[in-house]
Amino acid sequence: MMTFTQPLYERIGGRPALLKLLRHFYADVRQHEAIAPIFAAKVEDWPAHLEKIADFWSGLIGGPALYRGGMPWKHVPLKLEERHFEAWLGLWARNCEAQLEPTEAAEMVAVAEKIGQRLRAIIANHSAPGLMP
Repeated sequence: MMTFTQPLYERIGGRPALLKLLRHFYADVRQHEAIAPIFAAKVEDWPAHLEKIADFWSGLIGGPALYRGGMPWKHVPLKLEERHFEAWLGLWARNCEAQLEPTEAAEMVAVAEKIGQRLRAIIANHSAPGLMP
């Protein structure tokens, strides 16, 4: 069994590598026909958004826990569908595989899949009639 002494955050190269990954990923997101309109409607300041998302990811992968906010709840009103999750995860996997070593890429994709599962569950539970104002 393989064990790692460094957190995933350090193994990918820390914040600089995380920001690079996010810049490339969101460049692809902004070009994707299914999910670009969702982000275009919500994100006005891309550099600030990337910093906030880097804060979020940092804490998830063993770096500094800098994110403050309710990430899942910000997604509930977006009317996300399975095709949006599939596009998001596909772009994430492609970018991770292009920029990271295979082991770290697989771990980053696994974290994203867990995020997707959690968001799907939260959205499903809060999309039922009478639960959302």
